[in-house]
Amino acid sequence: MAMSSLLLKPCLLHLPTKVKNTGADSIKSFTCRNSLKTNTTTILSKDSNYKLSWQDEFKRAFPSHEWENCGENDEKFQELVDMRAVDNIRMLIVDAVQKSKAGHPGMALGMAEVGYFLYRHVMRYNPRNPKWFNRDRFVLSSGHGCLLQYVCLHLAGFQSVQIEDLKRLCKLGSRTPGHPENTLTDGIEVTTGPLGQGVANAVGLALAEAHLAARFNKPDVAIVDHRTYCIMGDGCAMEGISFEAASLAAHWKLNKLTLIYDDNHNTIDGSTDLAFSEDISQRFKALGWNTITVDDTGSNMRSFKTALLAAYSETQRPTFIRVKTRIGKLSKKEGTSKAHHGTFDEDDEKQMKQKVKWDDRDQFHVIPMVYREMQVQADRGEELEMEWQSKLYDYQNKYPQEAAEFKVLLSGGMLPGWENALPKWSTSDPVDATRGYSEKCLNQLAKVLPGLIGGSADLASSNKAYLHDYEDFRQPDSPWGRNIRYGVREHAMAGISNGIALHGGGLIPFAATFLIFSDYMKNSIRLSALSDAGVIYIMTHDSIGLGEDGPTHQPVEQLAGLRAVPRLLVFRPADGNETAGAYKVAVARRNVPSLICLSRQKVAAHVEGTSEDAVERGGYIVSDNSGENLPEIILIGTGSELCLCEGCAGVLRKEGRRVRVVSLVCWKLFDRQPIEYKEEVLPYSVSKRVSVEAGSPIGWREYVGPEGFVLGVEDFGASGAYLDTFKKFGFTQENITRIARNLLSK
Repeated sequence: MAMSSLLLKPCLLHLPTKVKNTGADSIKSFTCRNSLKTNTTTILSKDSNYKLSWQDEFKRAFPSHEWENCGENDEKFQELVDMRAVDNIRMLIVDAVQKSKAGHPGMALGMAEVGYFLYRHVMRYNPRNPKWFNRDRFVLSSGHGCLLQYVCLHLAGFQSVQIEDLKRLCKLGSRTPGHPENTLTDGIEVTTGPLGQGVANAVGLALAEAHLAARFNKPDVAIVDHRTYCIMGDGCAMEGISFEAASLAAHWKLNKLTLIYDDNHNTIDGSTDLAFSEDISQRFKALGWNTITVDDTGSNMRSFKTALLAAYSETQRPTFIRVKTRIGKLSKKEGTSKAHHGTFDEDDEKQMKQKVKWDDRDQFHVIPMVYREMQVQADRGEELEMEWQSKLYDYQNKYPQEAAEFKVLLSGGMLPGWENALPKWSTSDPVDATRGYSEKCLNQLAKVLPGLIGGSADLASSNKAYLHDYEDFRQPDSPWGRNIRYGVREHAMAGISNGIALHGGGLIPFAATFLIFSDYMKNSIRLSALSDAGVIYIMTHDSIGLGEDGPTHQPVEQLAGLRAVPRLLVFRPADGNETAGAYKVAVARRNVPSLICLSRQKVAAHVEGTSEDAVERGGYIVSDNSGENLPEIILIGTGSELCLCEGCAGVLRKEGRRVRVVSLVCWKLFDRQPIEYKEEVLPYSVSKRVSVEAGSPIGWREYVGPEGFVLGVEDFGASGAYLDTFKKFGFTQENITRIARNLLSK
């Protein structure tokens, strides 16, 4: 019988669940439990030739009484196949670690059954098109266990992980790095490693699915219908971001999110009881999750299947499945922290292979039938994608307007000419803080960017980060809403935003708070840059200029730290037009995160000479009275301090001095410009330069040179009216003019 004809029957657990939609009746759900009663085995287990192909392998691995009669028992046959496939996964894990002399085998060995079951029997994916939109998403929050995912991806048919890649685990330039990276390996949805981040990412992925489903699904056709699975470990359970995100997932009723907890009672330092004693299941239950405990996956996987069935039946809550495992399964180090990372000694490797009857096989051996077994899921995924494409075609005929918008999102979420919606300001417009100009930009962009979605960490009114013509994201009332209420959870907000950005549904997330609280978010912001996640971070109250709240809320060192993050674009616009320019760049660069720093205090709507378009170059000349000559001095400013530079320049020009004012709105963009352009803006021969920024002076020496003067903040700020605070730290037109005169006199 041809393989293609064997694959017509749906695989285990491929059952859509109830989908909410905008005001329409819910789509009828399949009864998952009843369907499984009639589909407990896959079509391959009914193929007699396929069963015969396993006979020698069963003889090798199992006592005769376990396999001799399985030919008449399809369910028992499948159980033995699954067990042997898990053995193969464990041996590949051991081989990869031994070959590379690096890696973290402990979690991978302990969770082999769970990883295999998800990739073989549960998740919908198409390895021939890893970016198929309606695939299920999988996140490995305990990213050190990535070898398990690499092996599963290889067996599942992903071209991104070949046997040679497994042999090059952790090697420079390999597609199997020490922690999973979505930019290197197809099949990896998000980059994880810092524990707990993946949990927040998974919440973001699930939110994106729920939001898009509510906007586009109809009573007779669901084009957005997929689930999110995430594996977390004990370390993730200890990190605060996990519970910030889990709290929101329950509050938002993300019922298509399943979190699987690898409860192996070990971290690097030893047993978890050294520092961890609470009942995690009870904690998740208190948050509002559906909680299930699986005591043993080693003897069989039925209990895990039962837990997943319960997750599929849940319509209101996300599901937390606690799986009790043994870290380093099979090893002499099993059940101890020593199994977390590192290689195995020769005797340990030998006895592990003996335990699963593998001792006479070459390294990286794969049972041929395991490939065939996994191909079932791959072929079914290809079928599912074809069915989805057909469904999308029907949807387009029935709902052309919604289909057009959906296709825009799948193409990246940007309509041609979207940037024309950005406001433009003139010198006659009323003054406002740059956070106010940002608010106008956001709300204009929301009208032309259907994927723009986001919110603030309980500071929407202060950050001015709210889309006024759109509802809040809230289930079941308004999951189509484009404003996300994060509460006081900055870290989770950033991690969730990464998940939204990497979902692939064309959503453009923004996340807002005070710049000082970027410290809470730093690790997630860094991962945005590492993951090519185009999150737009909106950071208001950007300097000591925020005034009365004092040094606890006045950022000083934050700008320097954020500018040091590779790939992250940090903007500090001076007026309305530079703010619009920052948004223009941030939206256009969908694979780069941007962070826009905005003032609380009011500044001019348009500082004469600033330009929306020039922002994309990072730095440019705002004004210069030098004519064909070089300037005598260059004043370089950002943000609200650019106005001070212009005021100082006006005074010096009246004294007959040639003065240039430069806006350095984004250092990274300026650094990337051609040498000729940078020389044009900051001529090397003009050594008299002053930089003016109400933040740390770190980094400015590169732009002012050895003879220039850096005016910055070298201590914490102070509580007081912003003008008084600025005066205390020297940010006045008079002081800047004095500094410039001193330089000119040398």
